[in-house]
Amino acid sequence: MLTLYYVIFIFMFLIGSIVFVLNRKHLLSMLLSLEYMVLSLFCLLFIYLMIMNCQLFFSMMFLTFSVCEGALGLSILVSMIRTHGNDYFQSFSILQC
Repeated sequence: MLTLYYVIFIFMFLIGSIVFVLNRKHLLSMLLSLEYMVLSLFCLLFIYLMIMNCQLFFSMMFLTFSVCEGALGLSILVSMIRTHGNDYFQSFSILQC
């Protein structure tokens, strides 16, 4: 029964990574797929820590770092939209930045 949960969350992570690789046009879709991957990793970590009877403090640290990652991604998105007008990666050149 527990291996089924492992397989489901690993499948969720793989689907998130495939979406991350295939959707490179918009920064917002890439950020959403990254958050999906982080959520699947958190669920996998939580189940693993529950099975091993460990303290769940590490899962709280993981959530803290994932929130920081999300805030950093949103700040990059906002600064990119303010400077370039949209979140397309093809609309700007790296040499101009």
